[in-house]
Amino acid sequence: MGVQKPSDPDEQKMAVIRKAFQMFDTTKTGFIETIKIATILNTMGQLFDETELNNLISKNDPDRTGQVNFDGFCNIANHFLEEDLDDESTTQELKEAFRLYDREGNGYITTGTLKEILAALDDNLSNRDLDGIIAEIDTDGSGTVDFDEFMEMMTGD
Repeated sequence: MGVQKPSDPDEQKMAVIRKAFQMFDTTKTGFIETIKIATILNTMGQLFDETELNNLISKNDPDRTGQVNFDGFCNIANHFLEEDLDDESTTQELKEAFRLYDREGNGYITTGTLKEILAALDDNLSNRDLDGIIAEIDTDGSGTVDFDEFMEMMTGD
């Protein structure tokens, strides 16, 4: 069989989940707050049922610590993530989401806009959290995020 290629859908899904987890584990504790999971799923463009999500969170945080580790997050995210992440519909959905924010059609959004989006998705993110996320996304320090950077943020490619 040999080594799995990263193009394997499961491998790709894990990369996306890991990237999302790392983005929100801003203090690098190996845990994320369960209240941020809905935000992460929204950010990833995933639809989910609130009740179903809360049940999964309870299952993966039995002691009600308000946090889950990476494995717990994987269990939850895997439940909602589409089977095949590299399909065209995912790219299409991300393009649509990007277009919503790129109102002027410039082909990029400012990190300020992205910061607003993330803040709106999760009002528990501190300014420092947001700056950390932005710094990871805007790797070239341009103050803007083009579709490729946005796509990379969302899919981990």
